Amino acid sequence: MEEDQELERKRSGLKTSMAEGERKTALEMVQAAGTDRHCVTFVLHEEDHTLGNSLRYMIMKNPEVEFCGYTTTHPSESKINLRIQTRGTLPAVEPFQRGLNELMNVCQHVLDKFEASIKEYKDQKASRNKSTF
Repeated sequence: MEEDQELERKRSGLKTSMAEGERKTALEMVQAAGTDRHCVTFVLHEEDHTLGNSLRYMIMKNPEVEFCGYTTTHPSESKINLRIQTRGTLPAVEPFQRGLNELMNVCQHVLDKFEASIKEYKDQKASRNKSTF
């Protein structure tokens, strides 16, 4: 019972985006009737293969995850269905959140390295320009 309340709290805290003056949910959790919290489909609106495949990869690195896959609903829709099934020791929401956090960390690392390389390039270019004068 307590775990169900925690799952509901996490579900209600999902981010939303504003579109045309109305509140639109960016993420939904879908569970089939008769299934438990270890097998969940997450519907991510306004997303495509870029996030789907990267997130699937990060989630599958977790040894507690038995299955993770995604599909796009239709090429003209910007929506993916991401299905996670755990081995039963933890709810599917936890590897989902962990995968998102790990993916954000990887993206931040790439951005930091990219910005450092740009700065290094500009510094080298400025020092070459100074030496030619």
